[in-house]
Amino acid sequence: MNTAIEVTLFIIAVIGVIALGIWKSKDGEDDGSEKGASNYFLAGRGLTWWLVGFSLIAANISTEQFVGMSGQSADWLGMAIASYEWMAAVTLVGVAFWFLPKFLKAGIYTIPEFLQYRFDGTARMVMALFTIVTLVFVTTASVIYSGAKFVSEYYQDVPFINNLTTMCWGIAILAAVYVFIGGLKACAWTDLIWGAALILGGAIVMWFAFQTLENTPPEELIKTKVENSEATIADLEQAGAYERLVLLNDGKDGEAVARNGDNLSGGKMHMVRPKEDTDIPWTALLIGLWIPNFFYWGLNQYIVQRTLGSKSLAEGQKGIVFAAGLKLLIPFLVVIPGILAFNLFSSDLHQSAVKANDSGLAKIESNQVVKVDPDYAKLQIDQLPKIIAINSKHAGMSAAEANAQMTADFKKEHPDVMEIPVPSAAETINYLADSATNSSDGKVTVGPTLSGYDYDAAFPVLVRNLVKPHPYISWFVLAALCGAVISSLASMLNSASTIATMDFYARFKKSPDSHQLVRVGRIFVVIFVILAAIIAPKLDDFKSIFKYIQEFQGFLSPGILAVFIFGFFSPRTPRWFGVVGILTNVVAYGALKWGLGTWIASQGLWYASEMAFLDRMAICFILVIVIGILITLIKPMTKPVELPENQEICLEGSKGAKVAGGIVILLTIALYAVFW
Repeated sequence: MNTAIEVTLFIIAVIGVIALGIWKSKDGEDDGSEKGASNYFLAGRGLTWWLVGFSLIAANISTEQFVGMSGQSADWLGMAIASYEWMAAVTLVGVAFWFLPKFLKAGIYTIPEFLQYRFDGTARMVMALFTIVTLVFVTTASVIYSGAKFVSEYYQDVPFINNLTTMCWGIAILAAVYVFIGGLKACAWTDLIWGAALILGGAIVMWFAFQTLENTPPEELIKTKVENSEATIADLEQAGAYERLVLLNDGKDGEAVARNGDNLSGGKMHMVRPKEDTDIPWTALLIGLWIPNFFYWGLNQYIVQRTLGSKSLAEGQKGIVFAAGLKLLIPFLVVIPGILAFNLFSSDLHQSAVKANDSGLAKIESNQVVKVDPDYAKLQIDQLPKIIAINSKHAGMSAAEANAQMTADFKKEHPDVMEIPVPSAAETINYLADSATNSSDGKVTVGPTLSGYDYDAAFPVLVRNLVKPHPYISWFVLAALCGAVISSLASMLNSASTIATMDFYARFKKSPDSHQLVRVGRIFVVIFVILAAIIAPKLDDFKSIFKYIQEFQGFLSPGILAVFIFGFFSPRTPRWFGVVGILTNVVAYGALKWGLGTWIASQGLWYASEMAFLDRMAICFILVIVIGILITLIKPMTKPVELPENQEICLEGSKGAKVAGGIVILLTIALYAVFW
């Protein structure tokens, strides 16, 4: 009965909001040759600040965050993953006053179009192509996957709905229908509702989580305490909800400092992590993390398209700064609940991993080896002999021989260390896997990587265990999360189709009319959603969906950000630098990811045993900047580039937005000080 009530209210809410968006998208529609395309792709350039602000948040905070980011916070990163949100607040302020004025002044439809005016058509084509590939095969596919992951985890006992592939196609089709009809204006109006609902829904989940934490027996909670916390069962018995969170993840007096290692190896309430951390070392806070932030919020078509639809520069700036203020709230609604999910329901995360592991082992091919994480080796001991046998067969050595070789390698690398560590089961299995792949000339490949916990299930598990028993509340949370998925997908598909239509079709088709552009855009929507839906289920093999997205952005974001910096602030940089900078980054990042970075670390030329992807981004960004400076000094343009100017929009900035932006920056600094 509860499920029927929940599903009925959920369906009414989702369909009702979508219908509202489509209806508002038709309001004031103009059939004129220019306005038709402008309405579909840029919402008629009439968005007010509150629509821009909520639309930015709803487009950004989808299940990518609720599944991916909460999953990483449940793992060893903890609060450190919040840097993506709090640094984004500062980034948004910069975008409002540095990027947006230049884009609105140029009157562009797409970000690659700016490169046409400042550099050349080749740079525009290269960025447009890379952006479409990233939007369709990375961003859109990952949001489809994470949305389907949430729904299938939530309804584990409901046939069809609990199937990941089925839900991927269902969500994809629903989003495609939505954007096919309404365009960006429909997205903006539904975003207004979904953005507010997301914040309220996240607050509801967090409240339930803290209530449950306060009532959970300390004997259960102590099992999820980080290793360097000195908290005891007696301490937990006397503590309230928030204090329990701190005791488990930061210690009695903050003694649980962040450590590099697996989950529970160190404190999880810190923004700053060791420089050896493989995901967010403190060095990444200096340069590396700013690159994906500025690229995402300032140069990412599916985000910036909302600001390009602003009624005026002042409205756009107010909307962006409003979104920046809301970003400060997100870690409290996503990151902290992720940490709580492990403290409360680690056994559920393990059971979800068991299901995924069994599926992975069932699909393993005859030429594949298996890798495992340390938690898998501790929690699924009965499976270890089978996995060791598979890897030993391909490696041509036994587990004992592998351990002997690892011990010999350790003695060679650390001749002064007297106490030789005994290799763990996970280390043995992974050493055999590496030996097999390295000696097979590509004939043996790595199959599934088995995990002890399914961290991407953290938020779905929270909602299922805490909110689902309350059907008159759960429908709202479910509708907010699923609505955000649909809205984000619609926005991504709209952006990808905008680029394909305006940067490719319109550029090579002589004088296409407005209706023709809209028709072509809708055709691209259908093509792109099919491709993304095919890719989405395969992402279940990735350990972290959030890291998957950020890692692939490395091929694109550093070079494009560097090129745009020269486009904004260096009018004499040669036009051909646009394509040179973008392609240099692709080659450099690929080299660092697939060989050069590993070699640098193995030679002791890096400060850690491996190079984090954010550090790779920083290196590529600096490389492109240096090349740009040299090119500008050696062969500057004789005449500065003059960009076009859009006379149809008010370009007067907002003084109030500047004051509010300063307040956002001060609040961000304060939050870093509290969670340092």
